[in-house]
Amino acid sequence: MSCYLCGSSEFKYRDGEVRDNKELKIKECQECSLVYLSDFSHVDEGFYEDSNMHKSFDLARWNKETDADDKRRYEFTRELIKNKEILDFGSGNGGYLNYASKKAKSISALELETAISEQYKEYGIELFRDIKDLVKKYDVITMFHVMEHLPNPKEMIKQLSSNLKEGGKIIIEVPNSDDALLTLYESESFSKFTYWSCHLFLFNEKTLQELVHQCALKVDYIKHIQRYPLSNHLYWLSKDKPAGHQKWGKFLDSDALSDAYENSLASLGKTDTLIAQISKI
Repeated sequence: MSCYLCGSSEFKYRDGEVRDNKELKIKECQECSLVYLSDFSHVDEGFYEDSNMHKSFDLARWNKETDADDKRRYEFTRELIKNKEILDFGSGNGGYLNYASKKAKSISALELETAISEQYKEYGIELFRDIKDLVKKYDVITMFHVMEHLPNPKEMIKQLSSNLKEGGKIIIEVPNSDDALLTLYESESFSKFTYWSCHLFLFNEKTLQELVHQCALKVDYIKHIQRYPLSNHLYWLSKDKPAGHQKWGKFLDSDALSDAYENSLASLGKTDTLIAQISKI
């Protein structure tokens, strides 16, 4: 399989493994640095509708696990969405939109997973199942950790851009393929944990910019975000296990330390997350 972005057939296999499918390999393009799985055929038409991402589905637990990110995303976008009509594409459990309803003029969601329908009714979120069903244009469209799941992200971004109002914005958040645990600290245990069969692509700043460019759209900015603090990284390097921020965070992490660590990693392009704002040219 040639590179989705540049068409090159030159690649190397990254160290590590796909945690839920050992037959898959992780490729990195030697021309443009796009990271992608060796095969996409396991993500069939019903994969997301039937909750394959949440095999032991527990909505209360899911809500709790995403709450910190939902709040962070709301704080990041609160001024942008004020009195605006917004659509969250791949909206998961709807947690972000529930917060966004405090500022936005209207909130809508496009989500395939069927298990969250009742919660959307509770939150008062207008829910769509197919992009073809969208009936209006929006001021802001958000995609939080969705694009890495799409087998053809360029086509989806182009379609979504057609649903933007004049001057509208798309906010995209994705994992960073240059995550420090992979490319700076070279944690073997993390490389056997972080790759997932649902994540077909991983982008860094360069490949994210190129993807947007190929969609004939403009990158307003790309910001580096560190979701997991220093305690998490030290725990990986010391114990070879996740959840270090839960084990060591209370005595190690502080706002000042987390900000400084994020800034240091951002200067190297090695935070765990990227957020881009894009618009029509």
